[in-house]
Amino acid sequence: MWSAGFIVFFVLSLLTIAGALFMISLNRVVHMVLALSLSFISIAGLYILLDAEFLAFVQVLIYAGAISILMIFGIMMTKHSEEETEEPKKPWQNVLTAVGVIGFFGIIMYAIQSTTIVTEKKDFTQIDTVKEIGMAIFQKHVIPFELISLLLTVALIGAIILAKREEE
Repeated sequence: MWSAGFIVFFVLSLLTIAGALFMISLNRVVHMVLALSLSFISIAGLYILLDAEFLAFVQVLIYAGAISILMIFGIMMTKHSEEETEEPKKPWQNVLTAVGVIGFFGIIMYAIQSTTIVTEKKDFTQIDTVKEIGMAIFQKHVIPFELISLLLTVALIGAIILAKREEE
């Protein structure tokens, strides 16, 4: 009835969605980062199911590892007041949010159901994905790659300047 791959996909999908829901619904920022890490690791598992081991490795290394640790360090190094109060929500806000989420879900499900997907059988056992990704980045897309590195360097310098201003 259900294959093992489908069950693993279903569990990983539920973990991804649960991590995202916990991330937006929890109150403590450290718990939010842990829930986001759960989503990142579950997405890496989905990449493995798609036979994209390199993307799964990068997902765990960059997102689940580096980004989560960076967020935790940022949380620990900033000051937080003990009395963080939220404005009370009005009851109609929850109803409008639920209607919006259900409507968005309905639109997405309609788009998925009405789309015809053309599948093409390919033999992926002969393709070296890491080599192909490297060739694509450094031959076909070298200019966007360098522009992204320049953008990230400018963002890092801007973050350092903003951090210096807060100290003074």
